[in-house]
Amino acid sequence: MSTTATTSGTLLDAEVFAGRIFLDGEWVVGGAGEIASTEPATGETLSMVGMADAADVTRAAEGAARAQKEWAALPHPARAAVLRRAGQLWEEHAEEISGWNIREVGAIPPLAGFALHVTAAECYEASSLPSAPRGTVLSSEEPRLSLAEQMPVGVVGVISPFNVPLILGIRAVAPALALGNAVLLKPDPRTVVTGGVSMVRIFEEAGLPAGVLQLVPGGAEVGEAMIADPRVRVIAFTGSTRAGRSVGEQAGRHLKRAHLELGGNSAYIVRADADVDKAVNLATWGAFLHQGQICMTVGRHIVHESVFDEYVAKLAAKAESMHVGDPAAGQVHLGPLIDEVQRDRVHTLVQDAVAQGAELKAGGTYDRLFYRPTVLANTPRDAAAYCDEVFGPVASVVSFSTDDEAVELATESDYGLSLGIVTADVFGGLELARRIPTGIVHINDQTVNDEANAPFGGTGSSGTGSRHGGAQANIDAFTETRWITMRREPGQYPL
Repeated sequence: MSTTATTSGTLLDAEVFAGRIFLDGEWVVGGAGEIASTEPATGETLSMVGMADAADVTRAAEGAARAQKEWAALPHPARAAVLRRAGQLWEEHAEEISGWNIREVGAIPPLAGFALHVTAAECYEASSLPSAPRGTVLSSEEPRLSLAEQMPVGVVGVISPFNVPLILGIRAVAPALALGNAVLLKPDPRTVVTGGVSMVRIFEEAGLPAGVLQLVPGGAEVGEAMIADPRVRVIAFTGSTRAGRSVGEQAGRHLKRAHLELGGNSAYIVRADADVDKAVNLATWGAFLHQGQICMTVGRHIVHESVFDEYVAKLAAKAESMHVGDPAAGQVHLGPLIDEVQRDRVHTLVQDAVAQGAELKAGGTYDRLFYRPTVLANTPRDAAAYCDEVFGPVASVVSFSTDDEAVELATESDYGLSLGIVTADVFGGLELARRIPTGIVHINDQTVNDEANAPFGGTGSSGTGSRHGGAQANIDAFTETRWITMRREPGQYPL
């Protein structure tokens, strides 16, 4: 992939989208100018991308509202065909898009490949939604037919983050489109090609009518304009808890729904009967995949005191053996963090934890944006590296003696996204999980899992529950329910 343009005629030809945004089916200059898409591993500029302003959001919402009516009116097989074709195109262009994912996002190739697999699966799964039942026959005390019907909301605003931009964008874009809505997509400006340009190009090639999907990259002001626009009726936001609180507050002021998929600090409980080698293998993936820049990352390793020392030693040895480097240059286990701001935050959390008494068993150092996988043992429970979301490759390990203590440790966090439990007693693990409120539970697995047909979401500071994945969750998220009655003859009333 060239640093200025991909090969002419490919899906992502930088000469077409350079410095532009996508409105009403055309690549136009954004009102806020342009920003560099930068490769975090090298600092190299991959392309200049367009930035939208509030006026662009208004134009996008107007165009989307017009286009949505005709799109929703199409027969359901026509909309399903577009989603199926989109799934095929993700697979056909997987190598090219993975190249951008590796370089622009910093994903290692296996993660980039997994992202393409899930993205295609989301489109295939969404292709069943146009023909899914979206109504209920209700009982009525009057002589009439009474129905509840779920209709498209109209225009959906999707705000997606930098860390896994394909999956975390498509899981809202695909079902929203399939259900007859138009979409305004605001990807993070740092990963706008992977998380934005690739998406609109795929759907453009799949036959989606112009205006149904609009691309408006930008900062907070673009998100605020999207939330404020009266034509945008639902906001699907994935990002930090801090930003999500702001989105929810703004949406509430404008009386519109906000589906918030936010941060996490997932607990991973290793019981006394667990196989330590297998538990460490799972934990390595759960804690260090994508440099820990995943909302489901294992943050708190809660390990029974009888296997604690062995677990810490083996996890630290594994961390020390891992190769950190440029994922585009060769095989590595970890790539770069997204930018210096994130790196400095991670390092500060690690240093502060050590100053508070945590034992640094591995890592804690960096070279440019490459942060070594880090293991902290006996981290104080009030240290931010333990109780907050780090979003970096940092594993904090604490011990417990009884299941009651494990429950106490796991539930003291405000986050409630994912939970992993490793045990030889599967049903005992399930009983333990039922005492710990989270949106996702994996028995004998780590916390980072994703499937297109499975409900996804968290509780507490992790968001507003399962709003993605599975037909019913998606239908509920991107439709409005209305009551309809029909009488053979007009009713008569006493007034």
